[in-house]
Amino acid sequence: MERKISSKTIRRCLCIGAILFGGAASITSVMAEEYFNVVDGELQRPTGYREWVYVGTPVTPNDMNNGKAAFPEHHNVYIDPTSWSHWKKTGEFRDGTIIIKELVAVGSKAAVSGAGYFQGDFIGLEATIKSTSINPNEPGNWSYYSFSTPDHKSLTDTAKAFPAAACNACHAAAAADDFVFTQYYPVLRAGKGAGTLATGGHSSMLK
Repeated sequence: MERKISSKTIRRCLCIGAILFGGAASITSVMAEEYFNVVDGELQRPTGYREWVYVGTPVTPNDMNNGKAAFPEHHNVYIDPTSWSHWKKTGEFRDGTIIIKELVAVGSKAAVSGAGYFQGDFIGLEATIKSTSINPNEPGNWSYYSFSTPDHKSLTDTAKAFPAAACNACHAAAAADDFVFTQYYPVLRAGKGAGTLATGGHSSMLK
């Protein structure tokens, strides 16, 4: 199992250990490995996520939505390696999953290959985490965060969770797996409970 070692973002629980959130101990699963840190109710901005497992890049451009797309930018989405390992073994998102969404503006709409939607500049960063200790009363134990500044030119060091109702209603109604829109991410679709086949290159079938 691939592991990312970072003193800022990884907290390991040994035996029945605890992750400290602002001094309050919360019991988590045995030998759980976390890629995020929450202090005083604020998620510290994760680092190193571009070396996690990339699962896809959906885009809903303004051009195809009457100029009023809710999310007109590209979303480069990554899941932490330990949660990916759990997903491909069990088909479930573990307690401690973090999914990062890197927002990238639509840049050029023309290339040597033809017309299209090509990535431009980075304009934001968002995250969602599944944690029974942090979100014991939220649907699916998920919470949602944004590190994007209003001008989309920089990132905050920490982020508070959005009110659950602001995000979870849509996720509950339309997400294919545990509040996650796996139907739009081919890597997650192909990897669900697939074991070794999830890593790619082992099957001749396009699925």
